[in-house]
Amino acid sequence: MTDVLDQTRTMRAAVVTGPGRMEVRDAPLPEPGPGQVRIRLEGCGVCASNLTPWAGPEWMTFPTEPGGMGHEGWGVVDAVGEGVTSVRAGDRVAALSHHSYAEYDIADEAAVVALPPALDGQPFPGEPLGCAFNIFRRSGVKAGDTVAVVGVGFLGAILTRLATDAGARVIAISRRPFSLDLAVRMGAAETLPMEDHYAIISRVGELTGGAFCDVVIEAVGKQWPLDLAAELTRERGRLVIAGYHQDGPRQVNMQLWNWRGLDVINAHERDPAVYVRGVREAVEAVVSGRLDPTPLYSHAFPLDRLDEALDATRDRPDGFLKALVMMR
Repeated sequence: MTDVLDQTRTMRAAVVTGPGRMEVRDAPLPEPGPGQVRIRLEGCGVCASNLTPWAGPEWMTFPTEPGGMGHEGWGVVDAVGEGVTSVRAGDRVAALSHHSYAEYDIADEAAVVALPPALDGQPFPGEPLGCAFNIFRRSGVKAGDTVAVVGVGFLGAILTRLATDAGARVIAISRRPFSLDLAVRMGAAETLPMEDHYAIISRVGELTGGAFCDVVIEAVGKQWPLDLAAELTRERGRLVIAGYHQDGPRQVNMQLWNWRGLDVINAHERDPAVYVRGVREAVEAVVSGRLDPTPLYSHAFPLDRLDEALDATRDRPDGFLKALVMMR
């Protein structure tokens, strides 16, 4: 193993101690095993999937492991395990790992993506960026399509940009005026406030000559937006579920889905290699200038204020899109 830093054997890591409670503790510095690397983290994005465990459901066990729940980290490799050949100490990378609310984390060699010098100094939460590119690939959007994006947060904003760049006409639907303004900046042709279910359906019908949308991407993860998304999808259209529905079962209007012959795509990935491919595509897009995610990182917090970052992700104050926890 190559270790280029000092021999300090502890690190600071966030531990969730109970529902809505956390503290930063000293924890053992992890050591990479064969085929693994250790990353001195610069930061970690905050994911909405953290909110259910943060609320403390019955199945949660407290305290969490040091750094637990953090999975959107990036930083600099400082140590490599036996057999690692594709990265070396000093390389800046985005990592698909699982304990990144900490100063250091361990990742498999195959789960890190090198960040080129053009990205120096820029935050790069690779996991959510890669997720957006994987969802977009699964959506099958092509030039000339009419696409509705239901929910314009961090993910919906990126999908709006990608669909627009592919030559689609995007109708963006969101509850916050701030998000609708953002959707216009990301290329949306039309925006609609997510207020009245039937008014939205009527307006999308008018905008599409009664045909509705070739592709509808639901990016909220709640029952009503899912219901709305299905209503906006044309006959033999594609309903893409990008929202993370982690809070329990959903009911669907199967009569509508059957009658319209919808193709329903659950656009979440679990194959690590597919995850990594999405991150690599995101790196290429940002380096080339096709995508600039920097304005989407709306809030930043130090590690000892992770609780505030999680609360902001839950409460979504005006102007909120994405929180980052910065380690240094």
